[in-house]
Amino acid sequence: MPQPPAAKRVSWLRAALALSFTLLFGLGGILTAPGPSPAAPPGPEPSGDILLYAYSGIFQDNYTKAVVEPFLRKYPRVHIKYEAPGNSAQMLARLRAQKNDPQADVVIMDVSIARQGNTEGVFAPLDRAAVPNLADLYSDALVPSNFGPSVTFDHFVIIYNTDLVKPAPASWADLWNPSYKGRLIVTAPPDIQGLVLTILVDRMQGADYRQTIDPAIARLKTLAPLVQTWNPSPDQYTLVINGEGAVAVGWNARSQLYADQSKGKLGVVLPKEGSVFQKNTINLVKGARNPSAAQAFINYALGAEAQKTFTETMFYAPVNKKAIVSASALGRTASAPQTIRKMVPVDWGYVSQVRDQWLERWQREVMTR
Repeated sequence: MPQPPAAKRVSWLRAALALSFTLLFGLGGILTAPGPSPAAPPGPEPSGDILLYAYSGIFQDNYTKAVVEPFLRKYPRVHIKYEAPGNSAQMLARLRAQKNDPQADVVIMDVSIARQGNTEGVFAPLDRAAVPNLADLYSDALVPSNFGPSVTFDHFVIIYNTDLVKPAPASWADLWNPSYKGRLIVTAPPDIQGLVLTILVDRMQGADYRQTIDPAIARLKTLAPLVQTWNPSPDQYTLVINGEGAVAVGWNARSQLYADQSKGKLGVVLPKEGSVFQKNTINLVKGARNPSAAQAFINYALGAEAQKTFTETMFYAPVNKKAIVSASALGRTASAPQTIRKMVPVDWGYVSQVRDQWLERWQREVMTR
């Protein structure tokens, strides 16, 4: 059967994505037809220094090339220093310590931690006039009161070494395969991966994480004897590719890139029970030293050009409705129609409130041997 032209395939995928978001997130996720972007008000060109906190390693390398460097070419009077203080929880800890004398201007971190920062007054609302690209975002990317929105969408997966593991895992329940003993890698809380795994395992046990996580904790406790490490270093992707681990949990975007780089040695699985969207948000630090340049960068990062480039570079799904992404790249992201149908909705506002309680239970009940 002949394939439709590439442009039509992309249009079809975008339409399917819009419908899928509506079905997944209900009325709050209804997408409107994109209209013209509001123009930024005239004013002086942004200038000066800004400090960006975001993730390290492969994310830093690709985000710098796909987003930071093009922004600097567009705004040559701005200088960006990129620092990677660790995971989102570690970033928030540093921001708390600096609250009376903020050093960072912009922070990219996961949504559950960012919501805590919003509540604690670590982050400031954005000025919609300074960040007009907010108008072009999917509604699920937006955060109440104009706090920092999602800048990427991703989802949780199982990864495995294709040389060492046959057949490939197909279910979250396969993590309990006794043949993985000593070769299984699970990233624990406070990292968001541990929180997501708690939600999914609780659901598999027939429970609702908003009511109780007792079933998940009891089940995860039986996983502990199989786990090689709860804190992979440098990361689980490298350990699995090198054969130091056989199976791990991780994020799709990084996994897709590592799968290419390893020439298929890293396998990526979306388990049959489904998965959870992960959202990275981009946030303005309250009391930032250069809020004008900071919001100019946030606006650029949310724009269609940057969103398209980063999606096609690293397979994070775009948050901007106007980003025209190739069908081949979009099909490997969280926004692929066959993927989005399997996503489990999560109340991240609730999760941010109970995160510390869940961490305590993991430390006391799960990560003990």
